[in-house]
Amino acid sequence: MTAEDGKKQLLHLVFGGELKKLGTTEFRDLDGLDIVGIYPDYQSAHMAWKAKAQASVDNAHMRYFVVHLHRLLDPDNKAAG
Repeated sequence: MTAEDGKKQLLHLVFGGELKKLGTTEFRDLDGLDIVGIYPDYQSAHMAWKAKAQASVDNAHMRYFVVHLHRLLDPDNKAAG
């Protein structure tokens, strides 16, 4: 499983939404989650996360996350970043 540029594909999901309470990861509205996208590497996922996080800086309850999908898809592969 490699990307077109020859690097190994390590999928990452970027999503976010409004939290019920600060300091938790429980969302107010699951139907309203913002699924930003799935990215082939951490660097591109981090760029998307940063853009969304900065755009929502005025809402203290809004949080965006990067999920390492490659770790969920292949949990036995410890070498994957």
